[in-house]
Amino acid sequence: QVQLVESGGGLVQAGGSLRLSCVASGIIFSSYVMAWYRQAPGKQRELVAGITRSGYGNYADSVRGRFTISRDNAKNTVHLQMNSLKPEDTAVYYCNTRYHGSAYWGQGTQVTISS
Repeated sequence: QVQLVESGGGLVQAGGSLRLSCVASGIIFSSYVMAWYRQAPGKQRELVAGITRSGYGNYADSVRGRFTISRDNAKNTVHLQMNSLKPEDTAVYYCNTRYHGSAYWGQGTQVTISS
């Protein structure tokens, strides 16, 4: 059974930083692309960043240069380092992977940025 468990959310002031983590189980972690999505109130869920099996990251235009995605295959963990946070980054952040054609999601972690 695939499980994704996020942590690291919280409340910070604009300009601050947070580091999100997602621990995966039930998959051979190193074999799968991992991603972070976010969903703000009243908005659709959107892709924030993804990372390939080899560690190459890609980013939404809105976060490029401020966020960094990374993975630690030895710990089955994907991180999202978020710097220079803005109020518009406020959302629930979800970890995601696709396994045997199905999408799996964590429970989400709330990130709130105060102005």
